[in-house]
Amino acid sequence: MGSYIPNSKAEQERMLDFLGLASLDDLYDEIPDKVKLKDGLNIPEGKSELEVRRRMETLAGKNTVFHTIFRGAGAYRHYIPAIVKAVASKEKFITAYTPYQPEISQGVLQSIFEFQTMICELTGMDVANASVYDGATACAEAISMCVDRKRDVVYVSATVHPDYLRTVKTYCYAAGRKLVVVPEKDGVTDIAFLKENLDEKSAAFLMQQPNFYGIIEDAETYFGVAREAGAKSIMCINPFYGAIGRTPRECGADIAVGEGQPLGISLGFGGPYLGFMACVQEMTRKLPGRIVGQTTDLEGKRAFVLTLQAREQHIRREKASSNICSNQGLCALTAACYMSTMGPSGIKEVANQCLSKAHYAAKLISSVPGYELVFDAEFFHEFVTKCPVSVNKLMAKLERQGILGGYPLGGPYEGCILWCFTEMNTKEEIDQLVAILKEGIQE
Repeated sequence: MGSYIPNSKAEQERMLDFLGLASLDDLYDEIPDKVKLKDGLNIPEGKSELEVRRRMETLAGKNTVFHTIFRGAGAYRHYIPAIVKAVASKEKFITAYTPYQPEISQGVLQSIFEFQTMICELTGMDVANASVYDGATACAEAISMCVDRKRDVVYVSATVHPDYLRTVKTYCYAAGRKLVVVPEKDGVTDIAFLKENLDEKSAAFLMQQPNFYGIIEDAETYFGVAREAGAKSIMCINPFYGAIGRTPRECGADIAVGEGQPLGISLGFGGPYLGFMACVQEMTRKLPGRIVGQTTDLEGKRAFVLTLQAREQHIRREKASSNICSNQGLCALTAACYMSTMGPSGIKEVANQCLSKAHYAAKLISSVPGYELVFDAEFFHEFVTKCPVSVNKLMAKLERQGILGGYPLGGPYEGCILWCFTEMNTKEEIDQLVAILKEGIQE
């Protein structure tokens, strides 16, 4: 919901004078000229509904739909029970995605409350918010929770998802905050660097579990080092790993964040997704976004409210730690429906299938000459292998057979592939993949 408020030329000039700017264009100096529109928008004339439909169908026909996917790297293909979309797509939920009048939005508030409760159960944390935009935003917002006047240096592992790291860098740049990227060593966070550099100015350390390469890192040790330095610990966790591995709380994290897309949200060409955030009790008032609480009404009946709103942007304004005061309501509802449908045992079953299928695939793929594993480390459902042939040619060959191969890596791991396996991958599909890899060696 939004509104457009026009202003006069005189009002614009007063604003510019107050800001010390000569023109409205000066407001956008930070934006590179090469991405600015200088000649206006080239928008064609309007078309009829039938013409638009034909055009869209033609464009949609260009999409390639893969029947088999072995790629993750932050977006994962899982089975979504039919009931999840049946519930989440009801008109009453789609049109009321944010409780603008919370006192009469009890259904929406309850759905958010249930979502928060399940996120707390997955992470082991005390409090969760109603969600933020995505996993990358959650990481950046978590760091903002930890910074104060005395501690303003933040540390982020180089093994965090590159997109998440870029988002964190953007937040830190905008806030004038010092960011230190902790280098990796053999695919994991360099513990020696962390021990040598964390000090009384350190605000937080952020790591990912499993990390971008799929490796399960020694979070307890890293967080122990952070705790000794007085810094907060943040774990960005895959929610399915949290169901069978040690939770962020068990590892000593103060804040748990992550991407909620695996929890019943389709790949959707990259979005919209869902960022979840949870923390220990003492950090509740620094948690951004909305928090739904449970109470009783005047008649003693169970009721839900938006609680602790005094910390939010619409009340604290520029003093608020975050400017996020909404949430990905429909995505959060979808995740809540998914978790409710699967239940604890169902989610653990998915996690165990991911684990077992990935290890089965790793054993077979690494047996193909030239495809050995890059890292000798424990992993969940992703792992990296070398590739003895052209990665691009291999991916093209797989695509011709309706298969989306692993994610081609760059940088120090140029020519390597990050593979991903979930419960959606059958033994027959994995065996077919290995057969194709063997064929490529012989060509």
